[in-house]
Amino acid sequence: MSTQPKRRRLEVEDYGEITVVNFIDKKILDEQNIQKIGEDLFSLVDELGRKKVLLNFSNVEYLSSAALGKFITLNKKVNTSGGKLVMCNINDDIFEVFEITKLNKLFNIIKDEQTALQSF
Repeated sequence: MSTQPKRRRLEVEDYGEITVVNFIDKKILDEQNIQKIGEDLFSLVDELGRKKVLLNFSNVEYLSSAALGKFITLNKKVNTSGGKLVMCNINDDIFEVFEITKLNKLFNIIKDEQTALQSF
């Protein structure tokens, strides 16, 4: 039974106390990928104890509702740990989904990464 190597879905960089996560995939639609992304994001908070997390969506063109569910769970985890989750560089189409679902009220969304980094 051959298992293909798992492709990285996230690029994670630390800037001091702030963990910046860039998404590698342009489309976050596939259930398996979303599961993997969720696990990776949750482990940042649960296992690595990251409290300040910035999700940079500059590369993302499409998101499924399942992906939104992972971000809601991540937001709860970060808030429970006394931290802060910020999102930046969300394109207009995706932002529209956040507005329709009222998630733009739940999440702290900032236009660009530099401003987002300063918001911590």
